[in-house]
Amino acid sequence: MSGDERSVPPPLVPLPDPAQLPGARALDLPELIRGRRSVRRLRSDPVPPELVTAILEAACWAPSPHGTQPWRFVVLTRDERKQELAEAMADAWRHHLAMDGQDDETIARRLAGSQRRLREAPVLILVCLDPSDLDRYPDAERQQAERIMAIQSLGAAVQNLLLMAYRLGLDTGWMCAPLFCPDVVRRVLDLPEHLEPQALVTLGYAAADPQRRPRRPLDRLIVAWE
Repeated sequence: MSGDERSVPPPLVPLPDPAQLPGARALDLPELIRGRRSVRRLRSDPVPPELVTAILEAACWAPSPHGTQPWRFVVLTRDERKQELAEAMADAWRHHLAMDGQDDETIARRLAGSQRRLREAPVLILVCLDPSDLDRYPDAERQQAERIMAIQSLGAAVQNLLLMAYRLGLDTGWMCAPLFCPDVVRRVLDLPEHLEPQALVTLGYAAADPQRRPRRPLDRLIVAWE
């Protein structure tokens, strides 16, 4: 892909009129940032496909190394596919929790909660890293830095996705479980080997407001200001 081709922005997808959407949040950016929350319980109400498209389109405007947009999305809405993925990932989760020394009852409870989140969400969005277009270097240090840049940009894309979903009246949950069983996810979803599953985002309408964790004061997070 040439530099000129990379500089062409993706076409704009017409944004649904938020005024016509039930529950849409007419908020400015600071309010959206502070209001976005991680929701574990979602209603079964279907999410209109045009909203999913608008949310993914927002993700594509995130910054990325050399304009490569190294993220790819898999959208799951069919119950049988969500169930298949949840069951396959449960085997990996069970193994890892046992390695951590957790007892059978705790493992069963945690697995049930994670599987429920995947099954109940009207939409699952798998976010994968596609390193195909990243620059290649002869030394491992710069190659690792290139990969880290791509992963950072994937996080920015997910943040765009989360904020747009919240703006449109939806809620989300960011799950990193695919990082711990990428081969399982690829096998179940029949994905090419070069795609690296990174995150699962549950998407839908909140069934209950979550209990929010407090944020650390800013003065504890700024380590230097010179």
